[in-house]
Amino acid sequence: MIRLGKDSGSCWSFFAGWERAVKRETSGARWRRWERQFCKLDATTGKTIIPPTQLKTAISPLLVAPIAALVLSLLAPTARAQSPGSRPTNPDGYRRFALTHDGDVTRGAKFFADEQKLACAKCHSLDDKGGKAGPDLYAVGDKFARKDLIEAILQPSATIAVGYTTTVVETKAGVEYTGIIKQANDAGIQLIGADGKLVVLAAKEIQSQHGTPVSLMPEGLQTGLTVQEFTDLIDYLVTLRQPESALASNTGMPLVIPKLAHAAPATPFFSQPLKLPRGRAESGLTGIYQVPGHANRFLVTHQKGMIWSLEKTATGEDKSIFMDLSEEVFSERGPNGLLGMAFHPQFPKNRKYYLKYQILENGKVTTLLIERQFAPDFQRDSGLPARRLLSMISIADDHSGGCLQFGPDGYLYLAMGDTGPQMDPNGHAQNLQLLLGKMMRLDVDHTEGTNAYAIPRDNPFQGRSDARPEIWAYGFRNPWRFCFDGVTGDLWLADVGQDRVEEVDLIHRGENFGWNVYEAFEPFSNQYRKADRNYTAPVFAYKRKYGNSVTGGYVYRGDRKSTFDGVYVCGDYNSKLIFGVTQEKGALKNVRIISTVPQRLVSFGTDEPGNIYAVGYEGMIYKLDFSAARFDELAPE
Repeated sequence: MIRLGKDSGSCWSFFAGWERAVKRETSGARWRRWERQFCKLDATTGKTIIPPTQLKTAISPLLVAPIAALVLSLLAPTARAQSPGSRPTNPDGYRRFALTHDGDVTRGAKFFADEQKLACAKCHSLDDKGGKAGPDLYAVGDKFARKDLIEAILQPSATIAVGYTTTVVETKAGVEYTGIIKQANDAGIQLIGADGKLVVLAAKEIQSQHGTPVSLMPEGLQTGLTVQEFTDLIDYLVTLRQPESALASNTGMPLVIPKLAHAAPATPFFSQPLKLPRGRAESGLTGIYQVPGHANRFLVTHQKGMIWSLEKTATGEDKSIFMDLSEEVFSERGPNGLLGMAFHPQFPKNRKYYLKYQILENGKVTTLLIERQFAPDFQRDSGLPARRLLSMISIADDHSGGCLQFGPDGYLYLAMGDTGPQMDPNGHAQNLQLLLGKMMRLDVDHTEGTNAYAIPRDNPFQGRSDARPEIWAYGFRNPWRFCFDGVTGDLWLADVGQDRVEEVDLIHRGENFGWNVYEAFEPFSNQYRKADRNYTAPVFAYKRKYGNSVTGGYVYRGDRKSTFDGVYVCGDYNSKLIFGVTQEKGALKNVRIISTVPQRLVSFGTDEPGNIYAVGYEGMIYKLDFSAARFDELAPE
């Protein structure tokens, strides 16, 4: 067997297959002449090798030109070692070097602060306070893996951090400003640009305003660095982690979350991923929903507005398009798009279902609550006109929440985020005259006044002039999935945090969950604190080392004899960890890491028997198998 030289080691298995093929097509005498001319004995290993410098000369006599070109293109990346001082002409050279080499953290910190080379510090703070154009990088090493940090620099517009969408404002004087929204209200808008300067524009000055999927961070920043300097910067970012002492200790926010002795397997539920071509912005799946009364039939929603129907069969699954709303749904910026679905409690009789999604209306991102109806054969949408029940205008492009469900009382519950900007500077979540940052409870079977719905009589703010009667609970930042326990009726909700922690709440009538006065257990701002208000603490919160974007799930009730019976299952979008949580009298009892999934964890689903499914943003659905694990058995510390 002939091997490539050590600098080409990763390609030698390919070369071995090529060698066998060429031997079949080449006479023995010709092969031996070629071997004597180009190969040599490696004194260290005793094996016959081709020195990397001989690759081109050696391969050409035996292969016709097209095949030789193909082989050389495959071998070239590994045949030549990258010099630490080189500056590749394409991002892939930086990517390969940073993934395979170590950097110097001290030098990386200097590059971060060097305004001549990068000026990272001009756009990004490191103090957990934010306020600059880009995201605060205080705990970025906890939030993202090394490869993700590399891609964030090489492809800044591929995945823009939530809350940092670029906005373009044109004034009536014809001046154009580009930046990140820091404040927006009836008085005007405040933008901070890449130069770190704040621009304040009065509403009367503004001619037009629109968002763009292009990041404020420019492409090609790495070209000002050598591959080694780029790697130094990456290594520095990896070290930016949340200190254990950064937050006050609380029983609901444990320092360590133990793992199970045996994780609950997450296995693909469908054979193929469900994907759509990428548009101007990244997009993916948002949910899976069993069609009531149809045990093996599921609807899967995509952020762009596509809804697939999938039916499990003895040989696999049958897939079809249930509905395509992509022409109406807005998903180009922020976590917007088709975010939630719910079936009416009387669905088998009235065929009604409900959707929550964003549209672009009069130049503003607007969240809609829509009622639609299945066709009589339950195979597709009826095609009848939809009924718009509610619309809510976003202030920025972010934090629109992501769930709606019917409660055991027959009313529709709907969660809405504060809609930004970052840190909720206008206090939307604490303002009872707005529906932003709230949990709502609606009677969709009746109408009242000019509304397409009625207000349940026992809603907590019914009859008050200083509050919207739709509100059931408030003080949320970006509630991303909630559920009702099918046995106890408890309402669990996961709320995505700002910069420090993620939280899980148990929701009760009229309660205030604190944002932005609190972020989970921690005081955040006193700007909208009121002395006459009480703030409800979460059941569970976790720090950045376990993730940075909580995804709510379901309480497992699939097997009453299982040790997981009554365990609330949730997870984290970026870390892909799945947690199991139990509570007693509203306080955390136990929390475990019970599983992980390969893709970003955007949602969970359940079915009538009580199985739980994890939804991967990139297109896969996973079924969790709780029979293969025990909630009361932990891995050794």
